[in-house]
Amino acid sequence: MKDNIKELFPVVTEQGEVIGSATRGECHSGSRLLHPVVHLHVFNSRGEIYLQKRPEWKDIQPGKWDTAVGGHVDYGETPAEALQREVREELGITEFLPQFVDMYVFDSRRERELVYVHRTTYDGPVRPSQNELDGGRFWSTAEIRAAIGQGILTPNFESEYQRCFPELL
Repeated sequence: MKDNIKELFPVVTEQGEVIGSATRGECHSGSRLLHPVVHLHVFNSRGEIYLQKRPEWKDIQPGKWDTAVGGHVDYGETPAEALQREVREELGITEFLPQFVDMYVFDSRRERELVYVHRTTYDGPVRPSQNELDGGRFWSTAEIRAAIGQGILTPNFESEYQRCFPELL
């Protein structure tokens, strides 16, 4: 399996205004085209956080542990619509109450993303997609602290966790 490099993404300003479109391949080529993504951090009532394991075939950060749900906003889709779709596709969760946490620009050598960050508390069943993920599990805050900087977690998750949940460090 591979990502569809022809998938169409909106190109946006840092405020989220759509100013054009580009393919996944163009956005991930080092072009620096800013494109929106949605993230959902799923906590359970014990305060543990669910992380997904990225498959080895992914074009960005293969094999690393990452935010429970992370996905691109498709061209013509709102961030709220993308969040509902991605949570359903990646974790099989259809009923959850997202809380907006932050919006920021993630900048790496390969891409620039406008990240819409949300969180939820959820104790129901999680059914990770067998097509999109290599599984997932809930992690304690102690496990997260021990893994930071060890090459186990994606750099994006590490920086976002530290930015959005400093009280958990």
